[in-house]
Amino acid sequence: MFKKAIIGFMLFTGIAVNADAQMIREYMNDARGVLSGNKKKAAKGSITNTEIVAGLKEALDLGAKNATNKLSVTDGFFGDALVKVMMPPEAAKVEKTLRQIGMGAYVDKAILAMNRAAEDAAAQAQPIFLNAIKTMTIQDALNILKGGNDAATQYLKGKTTAQLTAAFRPVISASLDKVNATKYWAEVFEVYNNLPTTFNKVNPDLTAYVTERALNGVFLHIAQEEEKIRLNPADRVSDLLKKVFGYGK
Repeated sequence: MFKKAIIGFMLFTGIAVNADAQMIREYMNDARGVLSGNKKKAAKGSITNTEIVAGLKEALDLGAKNATNKLSVTDGFFGDALVKVMMPPEAAKVEKTLRQIGMGAYVDKAILAMNRAAEDAAAQAQPIFLNAIKTMTIQDALNILKGGNDAATQYLKGKTTAQLTAAFRPVISASLDKVNATKYWAEVFEVYNNLPTTFNKVNPDLTAYVTERALNGVFLHIAQEEEKIRLNPADRVSDLLKKVFGYGK
């Protein structure tokens, strides 16, 4: 009886070990398939490099469109406390002084106009983002998938900042003129620099400042969109996004 029990136990453990070994082999084959670019699924529920790249491109495309669409409407910047363009730090004394002497309206007009210029330019980012997304490699995609909640945004930021800055500057400059921001900005500093108590005259580069703030706002919103897709299954609006961002979870 005891001998039969031993034999039975050995048979049972042998089956269990074989089953575990089979599961491990399938998992390793699956991983090798993803890392090597093998498009054939090595195990049920596996994912290919092609799917990873396509899924991340779709996520970035969706995030970039959602972000620029939100910011390019009236009050997209002005009504969002996280990205609202305020007076630059070097002009903080200017704003404080003018508000103290009852001339805050000059500052308010300049702030509103700067945000209108940023909103006007935000839509220009879309084609530049889409171009950068098209060039994503397999290694880029794997790094992004393994990265933090804003890894895709950081990838996009690294690929597009220089090009976006160059593209945004003339658009921002034209927008600043169109919404009278240049005029209001000049009035702010003309009033301030003519005050008898003014010792250091200031007038920061308006176009450079608004360009930088506009880009920061766009990337902040793209990061928020990316995080939603990574963390919330309800925001994975296609089967491909569900598969790529739900893989292994």
